[in-house]
Amino acid sequence: MSRRPLDGRLVLVAGATSTSGEAVARALSAAGASVHAVGTRADALEALRDSVPGVTTHRCDLADLDAVTALAAELHETAGPVDGLVHLVGGWRGGGGIAGQSDEDWEFLDRGFRTLRNTTRVFDADLVASPAGRLAIVSSTAVDSPTAGAANYAAAKAAADAWVRSVAQGFRKQAPQTAAAVVFVVRTLAGLEQQLGDQVVRLWDGAPGALNGTRIPLEPVSLG
Repeated sequence: MSRRPLDGRLVLVAGATSTSGEAVARALSAAGASVHAVGTRADALEALRDSVPGVTTHRCDLADLDAVTALAAELHETAGPVDGLVHLVGGWRGGGGIAGQSDEDWEFLDRGFRTLRNTTRVFDADLVASPAGRLAIVSSTAVDSPTAGAANYAAAKAAADAWVRSVAQGFRKQAPQTAAAVVFVVRTLAGLEQQLGDQVVRLWDGAPGALNGTRIPLEPVSLG
């Protein structure tokens, strides 16, 4: 049997029970990766296992640093170090202008950023040591074109965007020939899930030095 592009790579998908998470898990698995999918809902993780056979699932609150540290220890013991981290934890909240940017919405959005901070801090050493370490997140065009009604959302996405570019700078110093951190940028992910999965797989084909720190737009394919 011929080797597939990601044979031997262990990739962690955070926020894997979303539509985009399922598409990314399926694409990575088809390319040969050992996919470990993380979520918080047991029923959604079971549905993912049924939909994408071969995926290993983990129930973990990624906003809890101790829980992420325990997850890493479990992975290291049972599967090995991580070669890729695809962070898809998030969601949209907005509306109401600046005065309407609620604390409840901010807490929801900030939780997604905390999961990014926790997972990248815990798995940074794995990605640096890997012969092909990759980190990817999905950001938004709102970072460059923020609105009053989506100020919370734009601010949270901007923080995540900056964090990943900071990780990229660390990769540039510690593993310039092997590691890359990228940001996929969308207006909305609806309808782009398969494209996202394909682009994530292609990260392992690209030269790390050229990929690292880049922001890659994903747009609907024109049929005209």
